[in-house]
Amino acid sequence: MGEDTESSKINHSFLRDYVTEADVISTVEFNHTGDLLATGDKGGRVVIFQRETESKGEEEEVGEAGESGEYNVYSTFQSHEPDFDYLKSLEIEEKINKIRWLPQQNAAHFLLSTNDKTIKLWKVSERDKRPEGYNLKDEEGRIKDVSTVTSLKVPVLKPTDLMVEVRPRRVFSNGHTYHVNSISVNSDGETYLSADDLRINMWHLGITDRSFNIVDIKPANMEELTEVITAAEFHPHHCHLLVYSSSRTLRLCDMRASALCDKHTKLFEEPEDPGSRSFFSEIVSSVSDVKFSHNGRYLLTRDYLTAKVWDLHMEKGPVETYQVHEYLRSKLCSLYENDCIFDKFECVWNSTDSVIMTGAYNSFFRMFDRDTGRGVTLEAWRETSKPRAVLRTRRVYTGGKRRRGDVGVDSLDFTKKILHMAWHPEENIIAIAATNNLYIFQDRLNTETQGQD
Repeated sequence: MGEDTESSKINHSFLRDYVTEADVISTVEFNHTGDLLATGDKGGRVVIFQRETESKGEEEEVGEAGESGEYNVYSTFQSHEPDFDYLKSLEIEEKINKIRWLPQQNAAHFLLSTNDKTIKLWKVSERDKRPEGYNLKDEEGRIKDVSTVTSLKVPVLKPTDLMVEVRPRRVFSNGHTYHVNSISVNSDGETYLSADDLRINMWHLGITDRSFNIVDIKPANMEELTEVITAAEFHPHHCHLLVYSSSRTLRLCDMRASALCDKHTKLFEEPEDPGSRSFFSEIVSSVSDVKFSHNGRYLLTRDYLTAKVWDLHMEKGPVETYQVHEYLRSKLCSLYENDCIFDKFECVWNSTDSVIMTGAYNSFFRMFDRDTGRGVTLEAWRETSKPRAVLRTRRVYTGGKRRRGDVGVDSLDFTKKILHMAWHPEENIIAIAATNNLYIFQDRLNTETQGQD
């Protein structure tokens, strides 16, 4: 592929010149229609972006290109504050670990957000009218003396400026001893799961004071601990199925077989080659993220060096393996020393399950076409932050003939990492979190991964 590609273009980006720890984006999530996009950061804030609807003239102008409205800030609110666990004498960070939208039932939107310990349900609604003409209140809201009311009138609703209200509806606390790493809304629309390092709990959205423990891998003696839970998700269509990944394996659980899912229904594990085992093998093979495909047939997982696709009907190994940055295998020792080897990269499917996407270093992110097996490396950086700018494909030089624009492995910036991302549920629009910047890219020609590494 050439240096430039028209496969994707900038839709909108939200950039900040300075970086503070509180501004670093820690999660990104589209709602079920893709019209809203929520981000959470390490400062406990949630920012919601709304896709603007275009005027008729603008729609005629874009024509066959099919470009859609931009995403603009819709609402910002403080979801979590710093807290302190007095029993364990530990500080609880306000950082937002995950955001999940609930399916929309009415005009309002609902989302779940969580830090390490506490999960909150938020209601996002609009108000563009206000009541006037109360009988027992004056215009400033003060209660009138009943004796002064000589006639009754019917209150009316008067138009007013649009206001977006975000209110907490439920607070789910005291459910986890360890840090919450995942939340997932069930397809029944009434329950959700939350997972920490050793346990998975199931909650009812209407009950805050108790949850049901469905997975517990904590050993009686903590010295015998061999694995931890790294991610968990409900099946998109079957409310009784869930999957969770650990630092060693991938397990599918069926709640019809047993309410307590300590015994899995299926175990997905790739046999390890004894000849290639090293000190880092267990670390780089630990699964950092797992996602069901939209059709529910496949699982997408990400470990440190690869992304893998698993068929639910085949447990013995992945059906597809994609090398994300194999060139780092020779750098594992230095990556261990600077703790980068413990970075948790996320992975996502496109709307048709034909393309997968995951992050890398140096502000790079990778896309892989499942039909051809070919991948492309793209870069989220400030030079492409202008609307309608064209994304360039990038290549990491590992040997052979060096092309213009190639980046050497030793030149990679490991502080610029793409960990969090989301894909629009219906269109080829992606959101990429790069430290404290949010990039939103829109595919223009529906050819994301034409080309080669």
